[in-house]
Amino acid sequence: MISSSLSQEITALHADICSALADPARILILYALNEKPSNVSTLAEELGITQSAASRHLNVLRDRGLVISQRDGQSVVNMLADPRVIQALDLLRAVLTSKLKNQAALAETMEPSEQE
Repeated sequence: MISSSLSQEITALHADICSALADPARILILYALNEKPSNVSTLAEELGITQSAASRHLNVLRDRGLVISQRDGQSVVNMLADPRVIQALDLLRAVLTSKLKNQAALAETMEPSEQE
């Protein structure tokens, strides 16, 4: 049986972090901020999204504690709150890559009639 403490941690993880990572644009924002802290207009331009969309995504990431913002004169600069989130994303990407390679290898071993 799963402990109550572990269950609470998983619930918090899902509510706080996993839901923030549910949108690919937010993941791209995190990778962009890992490269360099940026303001919302720079992020929007780099990602090819509107400034309002970038701002909405940043709000979600800030609310979940993944991004922090600091005022720099007239501009607000956004940065990663904890660079370990990139390590976690890289690990998840590695798992996905392995899964896709395994699926591709399996598909290659199947006879043409089995693939239909």
